Amino acid sequence: MKMTFYGQFVAGEDQESIRPLIQHNRAFGVGSILDYGVEEDLSPQEAEHKEMESCTSAVEREGSGTSKREKQYQAHRAFGDRRDGVISARTYFYANEAKCDSHMETFLRCIEASGKASDDGFSAIKLTALGRPQFLLQFSDVLTKWRRFFHQMAAEQGKAGLAAMDMKLEVAVLQESVAKMGIASRTEIESWFTAETLGVSGTLDLLDWSSLIDSRTELSKHLVVPNMQTGQLEPLLSQFTEEEELQMTRMLQRMDILAKKATEVGVRLMVDAEQTYFQPAISRLTLEMQRKFNIEKPLIFNTYQCYLKDAYDNVTLDVELARREGWCFGAKLVRGAYMAQERARAAEIGYEDPINPTYEATHAMYHRCLNYVLEELKHNAKAKVMVASHNEDTVRFTLRRMEELGLHPADRQVYFGQLLGMCDQISFPLGQAGFPVYKYVPYGPVMEVLPYLSRRALENSGVMKGAWRERQLLWQELKRRLRTGSLFHRPA
Repeated sequence: MKMTFYGQFVAGEDQESIRPLIQHNRAFGVGSILDYGVEEDLSPQEAEHKEMESCTSAVEREGSGTSKREKQYQAHRAFGDRRDGVISARTYFYANEAKCDSHMETFLRCIEASGKASDDGFSAIKLTALGRPQFLLQFSDVLTKWRRFFHQMAAEQGKAGLAAMDMKLEVAVLQESVAKMGIASRTEIESWFTAETLGVSGTLDLLDWSSLIDSRTELSKHLVVPNMQTGQLEPLLSQFTEEEELQMTRMLQRMDILAKKATEVGVRLMVDAEQTYFQPAISRLTLEMQRKFNIEKPLIFNTYQCYLKDAYDNVTLDVELARREGWCFGAKLVRGAYMAQERARAAEIGYEDPINPTYEATHAMYHRCLNYVLEELKHNAKAKVMVASHNEDTVRFTLRRMEELGLHPADRQVYFGQLLGMCDQISFPLGQAGFPVYKYVPYGPVMEVLPYLSRRALENSGVMKGAWRERQLLWQELKRRLRTGSLFHRPA
């Protein structure tokens, strides 16, 4: 294994054995994002059982109440094994709170190792490793319903179809609509939308609307949304048992411990994106961490999946939120790792496919989001982005736009990221040209990283294509040097 797949995709068994590779890469200008690649080797049946147990509330399990969550945010046995159809992303299944503490300790060790390996390092974490996923499902359901309610009100005011940041609702008209629904008295409603909370524009946008969920006023008891099937108003916030409340609190505490450790050792923390039924909550919790820790520079990076139809809205809303609140925006842009699973789940359960319809649409979405962020970087020296892509067109696009916008590699605002063992023909030339580039470096004992390696093996055709491309580039360079007689001379 060490001579084949393990040697190609995994750096070594422990932090000591991976040092030579990290130092070798650093000599060529390539940094490392450390990731302890160990996974539990569960059977599909075991994974499915754990998922159903951890994604269902006590009330639902006891049969004393049906789930009020929308279909997309409920657990479904057919998709209980979240590894199915997923190649490049590691998957965690909830066992108990002690296991979450163990995952946190692993992340802490990675953060410490990254701090020792470099003074400009990254470490990656997954929120499904840090707590019970039921909370992520319920919170995602709340956030999605609240946003949909805003879009419903926007449609009533003739604002349907506009980009998220262009939807501005007239507050007076909105108050009238909410009063007609019988959600609260007119006096109470007027107290929600004051000049203190919304400014004096007389309009309200999606960021203002989302901030209402944060409100610590009497508003929380009024948070209701129309049920699209029944037309009845239903409470937005689900009731948690005491134990579920504790599990939610512990998850937030683990995130806080990791962010504090990253601050202490000077490492940036990238929060990985996950499935769409978890992602609204993951993004919102990441934003809360950014508010707290991205004061002087971006310590916490959120991940945006550009194969999603709403990727551009998500990016533009978060950039605007960072501007308004005065914290530093940090983003990693990816295409996405769950496409086949997401499409199959949407079709089977019966909700809109969240994925862009074609590869070309995703490619265009990635470049649109990236261009928007690069434009922000031009005017905001504290904002940063990681272009996590193996696509040569995307790298060329980034380099061209950086040049046009006057973004210098030495400013270290734009980072590039690729997986260890893949696309060296992109990573190393970038590193040697002075661009900040990083390899995602998994490590761990051979037998314990086999689940990770088995999925990497499925990508082998892509690796071979990249290797063929690299040989082609080397052959072209060799022929050029033979023609010019410079084969044995280093270029000036």
